[in-house]
Amino acid sequence: MYAIVDIAGQQFKVEAGKQVFVNRQAAEVGAALEFDKVLLLDNEGKVNVGAPYVEGSKVKATVLEHCKADKVIIFKKKRRKGYQKKNGHRQYLTKIQIEEIA
Repeated sequence: MYAIVDIAGQQFKVEAGKQVFVNRQAAEVGAALEFDKVLLLDNEGKVNVGAPYVEGSKVKATVLEHCKADKVIIFKKKRRKGYQKKNGHRQYLTKIQIEEIA
């Protein structure tokens, strides 16, 4: 059984017991989260597609940790002009574990 769920504006394919990195959530470590924006629900081949969301379905998750993603280097250069610009960015993430799809 899996579901396609909308979490903070992004869509994720989740299954019970899996761990997912999502954008930073405002919840403490160990807190329970509940997502009700389920776009698609697949139960052993029986697919239920929402319009836009599947009624009465929820995904329950637990916050495992807050972390940062790997650094992304942004490097800009214009040839023969002596212009170079280097910048870096690390996205804030939350690691959650999917407990149940109901």
